[in-house]
Amino acid sequence: MDRFQEMQVFTAVAQDQGFSAAARRLGLSAASVTRAVAALEKRIGTPLLTRTTRSVHLSEAGQRYLEDCRRILAEVQEAEDSAAGSHAQPRGQLTITAPVLFGELFVTPLMVSFLTQFPDVTINALLVDRIVSVVEEGIDVAVRIGELPDSNQHAIRVGEVRRVVCVSPAFLADHGRPTHPQELAQQPLIATSATGQLKSWPFLDGGEPITVRTDPRLVVTANQAAITAACLGLGYTRVLSYQVASKIAAGELEIVLADFEMPPLPIHVVYQGGRKAAARVRSFVDFTVTALREHPAF
Repeated sequence: MDRFQEMQVFTAVAQDQGFSAAARRLGLSAASVTRAVAALEKRIGTPLLTRTTRSVHLSEAGQRYLEDCRRILAEVQEAEDSAAGSHAQPRGQLTITAPVLFGELFVTPLMVSFLTQFPDVTINALLVDRIVSVVEEGIDVAVRIGELPDSNQHAIRVGEVRRVVCVSPAFLADHGRPTHPQELAQQPLIATSATGQLKSWPFLDGGEPITVRTDPRLVVTANQAAITAACLGLGYTRVLSYQVASKIAAGELEIVLADFEMPPLPIHVVYQGGRKAAARVRSFVDFTVTALREHPAF
């Protein structure tokens, strides 16, 4: 293999954290992938990967080299795309990240539509409820909910979501409607560890921040489980408005205490490269921004 191919192989092994998985994705034998990485490490003169019987991890030198490989490979791909006039027809692999439920409800339909429109593109989607490092994990496009830290990444605001407290209509019929957040302290609550707010829920009272101490009857690790429990009448849960939009529309849940909500959270589409971003990245960003800005949930 030449150096360019070795860089491609090494990047795949680092991303998939394994030789066999990288070999399958590249259409090579596991032995070829192993030899390519070994030849690369021999030429450079330092180990790039730390191998165990169960996993493969980057060494410190490997982490630095991976960043350079991704940059070089992206520049080569962009040069080829430009020479071939493929700015009008995106191709290649996109790596995308979004929160789990947001990704399932809104990003997945966009990915399907995009892939149908552009058959030469493939997508690797990382749907997780954690902040993924765009640079370190090789992310092309990220959907972020919440205020963004200062960074060199490009971000386009596409909408906002509310932090809402909701409950089933049947529960309200039996127990009455709360008029102040502090009343929730005496009610059965459903909390999700995905939000990190297990002991208290913040609100605004006349513009001033207040905190309601919570002692949940049910704690779950996924927002959808909390929403399901609320629909079944167990009690109140606090989630983002997009997560319950369909349940509210169907009459399965009602929002309460809307006058005490915290300010809405912004939604951004984040990407690297700016004008130098590959055609597939720019096309997906434009596609996603347009669709999300037009969606009534935001």
